[in-house]
Amino acid sequence: MRNQNYGEQMTILLQIRSNGQITLPATVRRQANLKEGDTLELNIGEDGVLHLSPKIAIDRSQAYFWSSRWQEGEREAQDDVDNGRFSRFDKIDDALDFLDDSDSPKQQ
Repeated sequence: MRNQNYGEQMTILLQIRSNGQITLPATVRRQANLKEGDTLELNIGEDGVLHLSPKIAIDRSQAYFWSSRWQEGEREAQDDVDNGRFSRFDKIDDALDFLDDSDSPKQQ
């Protein structure tokens, strides 16, 4: 293994073992804050360059909340809050009355 430091970027040569495994040196694991059991995603570019990125596994029951549809809804809700498009209620009955009124057809 040889390494070359270029500022904060680190280049390291790794050897593939007979069973296809590579070992990430301790210096790499420390710099990337990787721990035993962490998950890495491997992307292979069109040019054949490999990119490893740490990923956090999400419990299956929570996966929907990270879908693009849910996240878009979260962004819309945050935009409404940021722009004052919300109502605040001190009592649940007031909130329910507000909802009942907003569901009613508007008279012209």
